[in-house]
Amino acid sequence: MPIDYQGAKIPTCYATCSIGHKESHTLPLKLKAIADAGFDAIELSMPDILAYGKMLHGQEPDPTDYDTLVEIGKSIRAQAEEHNLKILMLQPFANFEGWPKGSSERKDAFERAEGWMRIMEAVGTDMLQVGSSDAPGISSSFDDLAADLAELADRCAAKGLCIAYENWCWATRAPSWKDVWRIVEKADRPNLGLCLDTFQSAGGEWADPTTKSGLVEGLSRDELEARWKHSLAELSRVVPPEKIYLLQISDAYKMEPPLEAKTNDEGLRPRGQWSHDYRPLPYDGGYLPVQDFLKAVLGTGFRSWLSIEVFDGRGPEKYSDMVAFSKKAMSSLERLLQP
Repeated sequence: MPIDYQGAKIPTCYATCSIGHKESHTLPLKLKAIADAGFDAIELSMPDILAYGKMLHGQEPDPTDYDTLVEIGKSIRAQAEEHNLKILMLQPFANFEGWPKGSSERKDAFERAEGWMRIMEAVGTDMLQVGSSDAPGISSSFDDLAADLAELADRCAAKGLCIAYENWCWATRAPSWKDVWRIVEKADRPNLGLCLDTFQSAGGEWADPTTKSGLVEGLSRDELEARWKHSLAELSRVVPPEKIYLLQISDAYKMEPPLEAKTNDEGLRPRGQWSHDYRPLPYDGGYLPVQDFLKAVLGTGFRSWLSIEVFDGRGPEKYSDMVAFSKKAMSSLERLLQP
């Protein structure tokens, strides 16, 4: 159910990839737990679609077998409707923008997008999350990145769909909210907006998993805090609330010992490694200024979706009951919105 905030009702959402940590934590049980905690919607994650397909058919479907994924999607839609859960968004669509014209990578990106749009129609969602690309070798020109997103937005518009573009703080070209906002402005499409995230902004601008302090270094603490406050004030001032489609909520653990300042064996940059396993709920062991970022987003006039998206590798130590964990997540949102 929505949370009351200054006379407005803020709708709440929970990403399916952010709950459950063992095979018995199936998608139907995730949906029940999220609904029982009072959430209004889910972000549906592609790994959960694939896992549910395995549950139904005994083997995981090929992620490019869109005919099969559409049928699985229809089944998920029925499950969500049983629990009165809206499917807010399909996520995470990665490494889309910036490939050279005529390249096989660019062709693949648009083919994947068309396939994901079919799944969106099957599950009954109109929003696609696109994360800012962390692929090497993509264009450094924001004009090129914006042109790709504009083309995708036009294809989505023909089907009544929209795109929520998110800055991933380890991205190759657009790691900050300011970067993705510049690209969205350049693309200038009515169905292209932002997916903002407390971790992606605080974890990119204020914190650093590779330093002993856990903070961005190379400047004094006072300078860091002043720069962070300036960024938040600018966000509140320049981004129209209707161009923020949702705000994802998570915290992060301080890395002790710090991560090595290099890509890992899978080619993932340090902040990407941090993102994948060390993002708890607010008030659950993290250290980021989550509420600062939330207040800046609310300062735009935004009163729309708040969505829990956590990746907590300590989950098995923290909970076995998904309903209790979902309720804890709802409590964290309510606490964040208290004056």
